[in-house]
Amino acid sequence: MSLRLYVLAAVLEIAGCFAVWSWWRGASLWWLVPGAVALAGFALALALTPPSHAGRSFAAYGGIYIAASLAWLWAVEGVRPDRVDLAGVGLALAGVAVILFVPRG
Repeated sequence: MSLRLYVLAAVLEIAGCFAVWSWWRGASLWWLVPGAVALAGFALALALTPPSHAGRSFAAYGGIYIAASLAWLWAVEGVRPDRVDLAGVGLALAGVAVILFVPRG
């Protein structure tokens, strides 16, 4: 469940930021409407994740965001991530696993 929420949050955040980015670079002002909705959805999805502390949830989300950003780069912008990008994603996801799954005392 938490992985789905993190992925949903990442897609919503990237889409919302992309809408603002597009508007800033000359797209219609109307791009801000779905951008605002997406960013509000991002905040809600991230708030629903299970860690009991916001900072831990946000830290784990960071790795998912990195992976989703590179997926966006490939799927939407048509630029295939290189092996350095993939190595970085691997490191970030390893950090996510440590934060979420290593038992605490």
